[in-house]
Amino acid sequence: MPESATPEIIANGDAAHAYQGLQPTQILDAVESVGFHCDSRLLALNSYENRVYQVGLEDAPPVIAKFYRPHRWTDAAILEEHAFAWELAAEEIPVVPPWQSESGGTLHSTGLFRFALFPQQGGRAPELDNPAHLKQLGRFLGRIHIVGSVHGFAHRPALTIESFGTRSYRFLLENGFLPPELETPYRSIAEDVIQRVGYCFDRAGEAGNLRLHGDCHSGNILWGEAGPHIVDLDDARTGPAIQDLWMFLSGDRAYQSARLHELLDGYTQFNDFDARELHLIEALRTLRLLHYHAWLAKRWKDPAFPRAFPWFNTQRCWEDHILALREQAALMDEPALEWP
Repeated sequence: MPESATPEIIANGDAAHAYQGLQPTQILDAVESVGFHCDSRLLALNSYENRVYQVGLEDAPPVIAKFYRPHRWTDAAILEEHAFAWELAAEEIPVVPPWQSESGGTLHSTGLFRFALFPQQGGRAPELDNPAHLKQLGRFLGRIHIVGSVHGFAHRPALTIESFGTRSYRFLLENGFLPPELETPYRSIAEDVIQRVGYCFDRAGEAGNLRLHGDCHSGNILWGEAGPHIVDLDDARTGPAIQDLWMFLSGDRAYQSARLHELLDGYTQFNDFDARELHLIEALRTLRLLHYHAWLAKRWKDPAFPRAFPWFNTQRCWEDHILALREQAALMDEPALEWP
Protein backbone atom coordinates (compact mmCIF):
# COMPACT_ATOMS: atom_id res chain seq x y z
CA MET A 1 0.00 0.00 0.00
CA PRO A 2 1.51 3.40 -0.94
CA GLU A 3 2.31 5.76 1.92
CA SER A 4 0.84 8.80 0.16
CA ALA A 5 -1.74 9.43 -2.50
CA THR A 6 -0.78 10.12 -6.09
CA PRO A 7 -1.69 13.39 -7.86
CA GLU A 8 -4.07 11.38 -10.04
CA ILE A 9 -6.05 10.32 -6.99
CA ILE A 10 -6.25 13.89 -5.74
CA ALA A 11 -7.40 15.20 -9.11
CA ASN A 12 -9.92 12.43 -9.84
CA GLY A 13 -13.29 14.03 -10.52
CA ASP A 14 -15.13 11.16 -8.83
CA ALA A 15 -13.37 11.69 -5.51
CA ALA A 16 -15.65 14.42 -4.14
CA HIS A 17 -18.81 12.46 -4.94
CA ALA A 18 -17.41 9.25 -3.45
CA TYR A 19 -16.26 11.14 -0.36
CA GLN A 20 -19.79 12.30 0.41
CA GLY A 21 -20.93 8.68 0.37
CA LEU A 22 -18.03 7.14 2.29
CA GLN A 23 -19.24 3.76 3.53
CA PRO A 24 -18.41 1.89 6.77
CA THR A 25 -16.88 -1.01 4.84
CA GLN A 26 -14.56 1.40 3.03
CA ILE A 27 -13.46 2.94 6.33
CA LEU A 28 -12.74 -0.44 7.95
CA ASP A 29 -10.97 -1.73 4.84
CA ALA A 30 -8.77 1.37 4.77
CA VAL A 31 -7.71 0.93 8.40
CA GLU A 32 -7.00 -2.76 7.86
CA SER A 33 -5.00 -2.00 4.70
CA VAL A 34 -2.20 -0.53 6.84
CA GLY A 35 -2.02 -3.52 9.18
CA PHE A 36 -4.65 -2.99 11.88
CA HIS A 37 -7.36 -5.52 12.70
CA CYS A 38 -10.76 -3.89 13.20
CA ASP A 39 -13.52 -5.31 15.37
CA SER A 40 -16.29 -3.59 13.33
CA ARG A 41 -17.02 -0.90 15.94
CA LEU A 42 -17.31 2.44 14.19
CA LEU A 43 -18.33 5.85 15.53
CA ALA A 44 -18.56 9.01 13.41
CA LEU A 45 -17.06 11.98 15.24
CA ASN A 46 -18.05 15.64 15.04
CA SER A 47 -16.14 16.82 11.98
CA TYR A 48 -17.37 18.34 8.72
CA GLU A 49 -14.36 19.51 6.73
CA ASN A 50 -12.93 16.00 6.90
CA ARG A 51 -14.59 12.71 7.78
CA VAL A 52 -13.35 11.45 11.14
CA TYR A 53 -14.20 8.15 12.82
CA GLN A 54 -13.33 6.25 15.95
CA VAL A 55 -12.52 2.72 14.82
CA GLY A 56 -12.46 -0.20 17.25
CA LEU A 57 -9.53 -2.61 17.07
CA GLU A 58 -9.07 -6.18 18.21
CA ASP A 59 -6.93 -6.38 21.37
CA ALA A 60 -5.93 -2.71 21.19
CA PRO A 61 -7.40 0.71 21.99
CA PRO A 62 -9.45 2.35 19.22
CA VAL A 63 -7.79 4.59 16.64
CA ILE A 64 -9.08 7.78 15.07
CA ALA A 65 -9.25 7.59 11.26
CA LYS A 66 -9.26 10.91 9.43
CA PHE A 67 -10.25 10.91 5.74
CA TYR A 68 -9.16 14.09 4.02
CA ARG A 69 -11.59 16.05 1.87
CA PRO A 70 -10.51 15.79 -1.79
CA HIS A 71 -9.00 18.83 -3.50
CA ARG A 72 -8.47 20.82 -0.27
CA TRP A 73 -4.82 20.09 0.50
CA THR A 74 -2.02 18.64 -1.61
CA ASP A 75 -0.11 15.68 -0.27
CA ALA A 76 2.82 17.98 0.43
CA ALA A 77 0.64 20.29 2.56
CA ILE A 78 -0.80 17.39 4.57
CA LEU A 79 2.63 15.89 5.14
CA GLU A 80 3.88 19.29 6.29
CA GLU A 81 1.08 19.37 8.87
CA HIS A 82 2.08 15.88 10.04
CA ALA A 83 5.74 16.84 10.25
CA PHE A 84 4.85 19.91 12.35
CA ALA A 85 2.88 17.72 14.77
CA TRP A 86 5.82 15.32 15.16
CA GLU A 87 8.21 18.26 15.57
CA LEU A 88 6.08 19.53 18.45
CA ALA A 89 5.78 16.06 19.99
CA ALA A 90 9.57 15.69 19.89
CA GLU A 91 9.73 18.72 22.20
CA GLU A 92 7.29 17.01 24.59
CA ILE A 93 4.51 19.44 23.72
CA PRO A 94 1.17 17.64 24.20
CA VAL A 95 -0.15 17.40 20.66
CA VAL A 96 -1.63 14.32 18.99
CA PRO A 97 0.59 13.42 16.01
CA PRO A 98 -0.48 10.90 13.36
CA TRP A 99 0.47 7.24 13.51
CA GLN A 100 3.62 6.34 11.60
CA SER A 101 4.03 3.10 9.67
CA GLU A 102 7.24 1.08 9.92
CA SER A 103 8.61 3.06 6.99
CA GLY A 104 7.71 6.37 8.69
CA GLY A 105 4.72 7.16 6.47
CA THR A 106 1.79 9.09 7.94
CA LEU A 107 -0.44 9.72 4.90
CA HIS A 108 -2.06 6.67 3.34
CA SER A 109 -4.43 6.02 0.47
CA THR A 110 -7.08 3.53 -0.47
CA GLY A 111 -9.01 3.85 -3.70
CA LEU A 112 -10.01 7.51 -4.05
CA PHE A 113 -9.32 8.43 -0.44
CA ARG A 114 -6.38 9.77 1.54
CA PHE A 115 -6.37 9.15 5.27
CA ALA A 116 -4.30 9.26 8.44
CA LEU A 117 -4.63 7.47 11.77
CA PHE A 118 -4.27 8.99 15.22
CA PRO A 119 -4.24 7.51 18.74
CA GLN A 120 -7.45 8.02 20.66
CA GLN A 121 -7.15 10.70 23.32
CA GLY A 122 -9.82 11.41 25.90
CA GLY A 123 -10.50 14.67 27.68
CA ARG A 124 -12.90 17.50 28.21
CA ALA A 125 -13.01 21.10 27.08
CA PRO A 126 -10.82 23.57 29.01
CA GLU A 127 -12.45 25.72 31.66
CA LEU A 128 -11.96 29.19 30.22
CA ASP A 129 -13.09 30.77 33.51
CA ASN A 130 -10.30 28.92 35.32
CA PRO A 131 -7.12 31.04 35.57
CA ALA A 132 -4.97 27.94 36.09
CA HIS A 133 -6.29 26.40 32.86
CA LEU A 134 -5.63 29.58 30.91
CA LYS A 135 -2.11 29.98 32.25
CA GLN A 136 -1.25 26.36 31.48
CA LEU A 137 -2.75 26.71 28.02
CA GLY A 138 -0.73 29.90 27.51
CA ARG A 139 2.46 28.07 28.47
CA PHE A 140 1.85 25.35 25.88
CA LEU A 141 1.00 27.87 23.17
CA GLY A 142 4.19 29.76 23.96
CA ARG A 143 6.17 26.56 23.52
CA ILE A 144 4.33 25.71 20.28
CA HIS A 145 5.21 29.12 18.88
CA ILE A 146 8.89 28.71 19.77
CA VAL A 147 8.94 25.61 17.58
CA GLY A 148 6.76 27.33 14.99
CA SER A 149 9.27 30.15 14.62
CA VAL A 150 12.23 27.88 13.82
CA HIS A 151 11.37 27.79 10.11
CA GLY A 152 8.39 28.42 7.87
CA PHE A 153 5.90 26.33 5.93
CA ALA A 154 6.71 25.67 2.30
CA HIS A 155 3.36 24.20 1.22
CA ARG A 156 0.75 25.63 3.58
CA PRO A 157 -0.83 29.08 3.19
CA ALA A 158 -0.61 32.24 5.24
CA LEU A 159 -3.52 33.90 6.97
CA THR A 160 -4.04 37.09 4.95
CA ILE A 161 -6.71 39.74 4.49
CA GLU A 162 -7.01 38.67 0.86
CA SER A 163 -7.46 34.94 1.51
CA PHE A 164 -9.76 35.14 4.54
CA GLY A 165 -11.56 38.40 3.84
CA THR A 166 -11.66 39.67 0.26
CA ARG A 167 -12.00 36.29 -1.44
CA SER A 168 -14.65 35.22 1.07
CA TYR A 169 -17.12 38.06 0.57
CA ARG A 170 -16.57 38.06 -3.19
CA PHE A 171 -17.29 34.32 -3.37
CA LEU A 172 -20.64 34.81 -1.64
CA LEU A 173 -21.65 37.64 -3.97
CA GLU A 174 -20.38 36.05 -7.17
CA ASN A 175 -22.18 32.78 -6.47
CA GLY A 176 -25.57 34.28 -5.60
CA PHE A 177 -25.82 33.34 -1.94
CA LEU A 178 -27.08 36.73 -0.79
CA PRO A 179 -30.77 37.60 -1.40
CA PRO A 180 -30.90 40.33 -4.10
CA GLU A 181 -32.14 42.99 -1.68
CA LEU A 182 -29.18 42.33 0.67
CA GLU A 183 -26.41 42.26 -1.92
CA THR A 184 -25.73 46.01 -1.81
CA PRO A 185 -25.77 46.33 2.01
CA TYR A 186 -23.56 43.25 2.28
CA ARG A 187 -21.05 44.50 -0.29
CA SER A 188 -20.92 47.87 1.45
CA ILE A 189 -20.28 46.52 4.95
CA ALA A 190 -17.88 43.83 3.72
CA GLU A 191 -15.75 46.37 1.88
CA ASP A 192 -15.89 48.68 4.90
CA VAL A 193 -14.71 46.05 7.38
CA ILE A 194 -11.98 44.85 5.02
CA GLN A 195 -10.65 48.41 4.99
CA ARG A 196 -10.82 48.60 8.79
CA VAL A 197 -9.04 45.23 9.09
CA GLY A 198 -6.28 46.74 6.99
CA TYR A 199 -6.02 49.68 9.39
CA CYS A 200 -5.70 47.23 12.31
CA PHE A 201 -2.86 45.42 10.55
CA ASP A 202 -1.20 48.78 9.91
CA ARG A 203 -1.40 49.61 13.62
CA ALA A 204 0.11 46.23 14.47
CA GLY A 205 3.14 47.07 12.34
CA GLU A 206 5.46 44.26 11.34
CA ALA A 207 3.79 41.61 13.47
CA GLY A 208 5.77 38.40 13.34
CA ASN A 209 4.60 35.50 11.20
CA LEU A 210 5.21 31.94 12.33
CA ARG A 211 3.80 28.45 11.98
CA LEU A 212 0.54 28.24 13.94
CA HIS A 213 -2.11 25.76 14.95
CA GLY A 214 -4.35 28.14 13.03
CA ASP A 215 -7.74 27.05 14.44
CA CYS A 216 -7.00 27.05 18.15
CA HIS A 217 -10.34 27.12 19.98
CA SER A 218 -11.70 25.21 22.95
CA GLY A 219 -13.07 22.43 20.72
CA ASN A 220 -9.52 21.56 19.68
CA ILE A 221 -8.23 21.33 23.26
CA LEU A 222 -8.83 18.19 25.32
CA TRP A 223 -8.15 18.49 29.03
CA GLY A 224 -7.17 15.41 31.00
CA GLU A 225 -5.67 14.69 34.41
CA ALA A 226 -2.22 15.75 33.19
CA GLY A 227 -3.50 18.93 31.59
CA PRO A 228 -4.29 19.87 27.98
CA HIS A 229 -3.41 18.20 24.76
CA ILE A 230 -4.00 19.85 21.44
CA VAL A 231 -5.64 18.16 18.48
CA ASP A 232 -6.42 18.83 14.82
CA LEU A 233 -3.67 20.76 13.08
CA ASP A 234 -5.62 20.56 9.82
CA ASP A 235 -5.76 24.37 9.55
CA ALA A 236 -2.09 24.91 10.42
CA ARG A 237 -0.78 27.94 8.55
CA THR A 238 1.48 30.96 8.85
CA GLY A 239 0.27 34.00 10.76
CA PRO A 240 0.69 36.23 13.83
CA ALA A 241 0.92 34.60 17.25
CA ILE A 242 -2.31 36.23 18.44
CA GLN A 243 -4.26 34.03 16.00
CA ASP A 244 -3.75 31.09 18.37
CA LEU A 245 -4.83 33.14 21.40
CA TRP A 246 -7.76 35.37 20.53
CA MET A 247 -10.38 32.61 20.17
CA PHE A 248 -10.17 32.01 23.92
CA LEU A 249 -11.35 35.60 24.49
CA SER A 250 -15.03 36.53 24.54
CA GLY A 251 -17.44 38.71 26.44
CA ASP A 252 -17.08 42.37 27.34
CA ARG A 253 -13.81 44.28 27.40
CA ALA A 254 -13.12 43.75 31.11
CA TYR A 255 -13.73 40.00 30.88
CA GLN A 256 -11.56 39.65 27.77
CA SER A 257 -8.79 41.67 29.36
CA ALA A 258 -8.70 39.42 32.43
CA ARG A 259 -8.59 36.26 30.31
CA LEU A 260 -5.90 37.76 28.08
CA HIS A 261 -3.67 38.55 31.06
CA GLU A 262 -3.99 34.98 32.34
CA LEU A 263 -3.12 33.52 28.93
CA LEU A 264 -0.16 35.82 28.44
CA ASP A 265 1.12 35.27 31.99
CA GLY A 266 1.58 31.65 30.95
CA TYR A 267 2.70 32.37 27.39
CA THR A 268 5.49 34.74 28.39
CA GLN A 269 7.03 32.22 30.76
CA PHE A 270 8.40 30.58 27.60
CA ASN A 271 8.10 33.07 24.76
CA ASP A 272 8.07 36.78 24.09
CA PHE A 273 4.85 38.44 22.99
CA ASP A 274 4.64 41.56 20.82
CA ALA A 275 1.86 43.69 22.36
CA ARG A 276 1.28 45.39 19.00
CA GLU A 277 -0.52 42.22 17.92
CA LEU A 278 -3.39 43.11 20.27
CA HIS A 279 -4.55 45.49 17.54
CA LEU A 280 -5.36 42.36 15.50
CA ILE A 281 -7.86 40.67 17.83
CA GLU A 282 -11.06 42.18 16.44
CA ALA A 283 -9.60 42.23 12.92
CA LEU A 284 -8.96 38.49 13.07
CA ARG A 285 -12.42 37.92 14.55
CA THR A 286 -13.87 39.82 11.57
CA LEU A 287 -11.86 37.78 9.07
CA ARG A 288 -13.05 34.58 10.72
CA LEU A 289 -16.69 35.68 10.37
CA LEU A 290 -16.22 36.33 6.65
CA HIS A 291 -14.25 33.15 6.10
CA TYR A 292 -16.70 30.97 8.05
CA HIS A 293 -19.72 31.98 5.96
CA ALA A 294 -17.79 31.51 2.73
CA TRP A 295 -16.58 28.10 3.95
CA LEU A 296 -20.16 26.98 4.58
CA ALA A 297 -21.18 28.25 1.15
CA LYS A 298 -18.35 26.38 -0.58
CA ARG A 299 -19.40 23.15 1.14
CA TRP A 300 -23.15 23.60 0.70
CA LYS A 301 -23.41 20.90 -1.98
CA ASP A 302 -22.09 18.34 0.49
CA PRO A 303 -25.29 16.80 1.97
CA ALA A 304 -23.74 16.78 5.44
CA PHE A 305 -23.71 20.58 5.59
CA PRO A 306 -27.43 21.42 5.11
CA ARG A 307 -28.22 18.77 7.72
CA ALA A 308 -25.70 20.14 10.23
CA PHE A 309 -26.25 23.86 9.58
CA PRO A 310 -29.96 24.31 8.80
CA TRP A 311 -29.79 27.99 9.79
CA PHE A 312 -27.34 28.80 7.01
CA ASN A 313 -28.32 30.46 3.71
CA THR A 314 -31.62 31.78 5.05
CA GLN A 315 -32.82 35.37 5.06
CA ARG A 316 -32.23 35.54 8.81
CA CYS A 317 -28.71 34.15 8.38
CA TRP A 318 -27.64 36.93 6.02
CA GLU A 319 -29.36 39.66 8.02
CA ASP A 320 -27.56 38.48 11.17
CA HIS A 321 -24.26 38.26 9.29
CA ILE A 322 -24.55 41.86 8.10
CA LEU A 323 -25.41 42.97 11.65
CA ALA A 324 -22.43 41.09 13.08
CA LEU A 325 -20.09 42.74 10.57
CA ARG A 326 -21.46 46.17 11.51
CA GLU A 327 -20.74 45.40 15.16
CA GLN A 328 -17.22 44.34 14.23
CA ALA A 329 -16.70 47.59 12.36
CA ALA A 330 -17.45 49.49 15.57
CA LEU A 331 -15.24 47.22 17.69
CA MET A 332 -12.27 47.73 15.36
CA ASP A 333 -12.52 51.47 16.04
CA GLU A 334 -12.11 50.95 19.80
CA PRO A 335 -8.68 50.96 21.50
CA ALA A 336 -6.94 47.59 21.58
CA LEU A 337 -6.78 45.56 24.77
CA GLU A 338 -3.73 46.43 26.86
CA TRP A 339 -0.93 44.24 28.15
CA PRO A 340 0.94 44.22 30.44
